[in-house]
Amino acid sequence: MNDTFKALSDPTRRQIIQLLKERDLSAGEIANHFSISKPSISHHLNILKNARLIQDERQGQSIVYSLNTTVIQEALGWFLNMIGSKGEQ
Repeated sequence: MNDTFKALSDPTRRQIIQLLKERDLSAGEIANHFSISKPSISHHLNILKNARLIQDERQGQSIVYSLNTTVIQEALGWFLNMIGSKGEQ
């Protein structure tokens, strides 16, 4: 779970998550939304993949990224449980 929250600590990665919430995108389509280098975008995508927040699938010449909603739901459930536990004490 620590990797998940570490991955979400960066605003660029949170914005990538927001973009993928709308629809699956290729790395190039994601990069078009930012004014940083493509290698930097690739680095952010790898961190999100290592945290299992996104997944990739090769489609022809492109790699298409999508949200891994299962992990996002688990992280949200953990976070809400922690908030609930604090309120009950």
